Amino acid sequence: MMKIFMFRKEYWKRSGRNPGTLSLSTVLAVWMIFIIQLSPVHAENVFERQFGLLPFLQTRAPISSVVVVNVYPHDAGNFTQGLFFHQGFFYESTGLHGKSFLYRKDVKTGKPLQKVKIDQEYFGEGIALLKNRIYQLTWKSGTVFVYDRQTFQTIGRMKYEGEGWGLTSDGRYLLMSNGSATITFRHPDSFKVIRKIEVHDGSRTVDRLNELEFIKGEIWAHIFTEDMIVRISPKSGRVTGWIDLSTLRAYLPRNAHVDVINGLAYDAKEGRIFFNAASINLLKSG
Repeated sequence: MMKIFMFRKEYWKRSGRNPGTLSLSTVLAVWMIFIIQLSPVHAENVFERQFGLLPFLQTRAPISSVVVVNVYPHDAGNFTQGLFFHQGFFYESTGLHGKSFLYRKDVKTGKPLQKVKIDQEYFGEGIALLKNRIYQLTWKSGTVFVYDRQTFQTIGRMKYEGEGWGLTSDGRYLLMSNGSATITFRHPDSFKVIRKIEVHDGSRTVDRLNELEFIKGEIWAHIFTEDMIVRISPKSGRVTGWIDLSTLRAYLPRNAHVDVINGLAYDAKEGRIFFNAASINLLKSG
């Protein structure tokens, strides 16, 4: 049985390893099959495999799976931290100190069409588009960069407390995660917190919220180091469903060791959902 080795973000800083050894990275276009309420046995198996939380976590929310309809090329050297789709292009934020960029990329070829690099002191994180402005978080620097979408010129920067992980927009506010169970709603002009929600499935909070996307009135959040997406009510923080992404691993090379599926984007016009799977070849299976 292949072991999947998973690391928190601190691993890169502490280990001194070079994440440039990424062996593969593919963006997977995924079509959601209709939501099915799974049997209790199946649901328990999913959560036992993904979280190892049983019997502590018993969800009543529906669990769905995905079917891959297309695979797109992606530069293996880009350590994806944020992704969104707009007018036929991918916009991507990459991490690592000295390798953090904002890109606009061709979907079919994966080639960069525009890019801007942020200073070496910053570790790029989630990105979001709101009113023709792109917002890019940084991990531990407490800084969000603001760019003009068309020119990629930096038109501002704002500060926030704590870590920056995922970012999306509901069309009015910017929604931000920091690896906890909390999502903050922030004003796009000041980045001040307007309100916040704590994500919960029944009586249990759901933390490690990472990459975010706003899809049809719901917040979709990737659970860091897990093959799971959680669907969240933006009003209450209540979990409305789970999405099991474990089938995506079948599309990775035989000896691949996947850290995280750390890119989530939505094409509202075509109803497509994109996931980015980053394969990391730092450790061997036992």
